[in-house]
Amino acid sequence: MHSTTSSRHRSRGQATTEYALVLLAAAIIATLVIAWATAGGGAGQIGSLFDNIFDGILQRANPPVQG
Repeated sequence: MHSTTSSRHRSRGQATTEYALVLLAAAIIATLVIAWATAGGGAGQIGSLFDNIFDGILQRANPPVQG
């Protein structure tokens, strides 16, 4: 019974470590994106990216009427 409890404890510790590493990676990526967006030029590129995305969504949502 002791080995089962020990195994569960290790498993929980591993899950916690993996969770922390995922959060760290997400924070690094977010920091890089923010740095890129505020370094000049990035803001305009992000704006045009979102414009293209929304235009594509709207075109799919409202297909042209063919008569």
